[in-house]
Amino acid sequence: MRSATGGELALEVVDLRRSFGERKALAGVSFQVRRGETFALLGPNGGGKTTLFRILATLLRPDGGSARVFGHPLSESPAEARRRLGVVFQQPGIDPKLTCLENLIHHGRLFGMRGAPLRGAAAAQLERFGLSARAGELAETLSGGMQRRLELAKALLPGPDLLLLDEPTAGLDPAARLDFGAELDRLRREQGTTVVLTTHLMEEAERCDQVGILNEGRLVALGSPAELKQSVGEQVILIRTDDPASLRERLRERLGWESLVLDGGLRVERPGAHALLPQVIEAFAEDVRSVTFGRPTLEDVFIRRTGRRFDASPGEGAA
Repeated sequence: MRSATGGELALEVVDLRRSFGERKALAGVSFQVRRGETFALLGPNGGGKTTLFRILATLLRPDGGSARVFGHPLSESPAEARRRLGVVFQQPGIDPKLTCLENLIHHGRLFGMRGAPLRGAAAAQLERFGLSARAGELAETLSGGMQRRLELAKALLPGPDLLLLDEPTAGLDPAARLDFGAELDRLRREQGTTVVLTTHLMEEAERCDQVGILNEGRLVALGSPAELKQSVGEQVILIRTDDPASLRERLRERLGWESLVLDGGLRVERPGAHALLPQVIEAFAEDVRSVTFGRPTLEDVFIRRTGRRFDASPGEGAA
């Protein structure tokens, strides 16, 4: 199976829906991931990422729609799909009372691996992730970053074509996050592994080839990080003021600018924002506490599509 733009499809999701009672966790989500791509599902907590991840990992059946892993429909051929998958959950999936090597050996046996080939593959994975010296040590003695590397080594042991990662850097410090990201880049570059990850971290999504932004069970934006930021277009001006509602009206009346009340201030999208800052300061000097500008970010994309901050609850944080 090939995508409309060329290249084999590793994952195809069409109109996936899932409800829990009256709450729609997924309300018709569709996207494609080509072989060798890194794809991020970016969204706030409660946006639907975990539900979608559980469906793709064959742990939860959807109410409607379909998903295929390298052409295998999850609903009809879950066993075939699982053979192509490696999964790393947000919660630790290693046994802390087993050694690093034992964790890999037991995992490999679940996939039918045995004997010398299994031990050789396990040793190679530990070497690849810099864990050979800790092979005989209990997993609980590893740092958080090293445990995450062990999780990745375990998931990759059977040689999956598609790696699913649920909030893979949750709980890691910035240095460990960078190391983990470098490992994913190497896997794609050297082995052609396709990676689909869920995240609420903008910088993590920025490193991916494609990003799908989930909000309240719907995919509100889809594209490369550059494409999504270009869709916002203008530079962004942030104005801090004690009375944003009043200043919003006066900005409209005096300068013809539309703005968004956000987090106690005003957000304005204008081309050439850096040249417009003096206008704001001169016109409203007594009302402005600070004014800054910047280029669009993925959070700006989220704000444009939803009308609220990324970390705000629905109906909060914007007007």
